[in-house]
Amino acid sequence: MPATGELIRAMNYVEDITATLRRICLYIPSMSAEERKRLAESLKAAGGALNAAVADLEKAGQ
Repeated sequence: MPATGELIRAMNYVEDITATLRRICLYIPSMSAEERKRLAESLKAAGGALNAAVADLEKAGQ
């Protein structure tokens, strides 16, 4: 089954997110403990949204 434009666009968004996370990881060693803590909190919130999206995709596939 060929990929639709919508699927390709969504997969490109995922690639963008992954690239952004790689860039963020480059800065972690130079961050203070407080900055790392705040970033971790922000990423946890984003992780919840990611987990919800994956759950929706898996639920829709059943």
